[in-house]
Amino acid sequence: MAALLERPEMVYRRYTCVMADTTVKVDPAVRDRLMVLARERGMTMRDLIAELAGATPTQEELHKRYEETKAYCETHFGVTFTQEDHDRVEKVWQDLEAGRPVDSL
Repeated sequence: MAALLERPEMVYRRYTCVMADTTVKVDPAVRDRLMVLARERGMTMRDLIAELAGATPTQEELHKRYEETKAYCETHFGVTFTQEDHDRVEKVWQDLEAGRPVDSL
């Protein structure tokens, strides 16, 4: 059975027309960690970075999610969140991230 093989330059040209390559310069330790994470998940570094970017929400997406959650809680649970509530929760998160003791909400 004869296999039809395409010339590598034809495959590469077709591939590069579809994919936009960008070089991202990172420290070698970061590059090595990304490679380990990708291998552990059975994927390429390209796919890992795409997955990470897709799973990380933008500020706009976070704000939209907050507003939707707030509206849901108000509609289904009768809970009204004030700006003071929001500010208190933000302070708790800041304290947690900084390793400071947190007062209960």
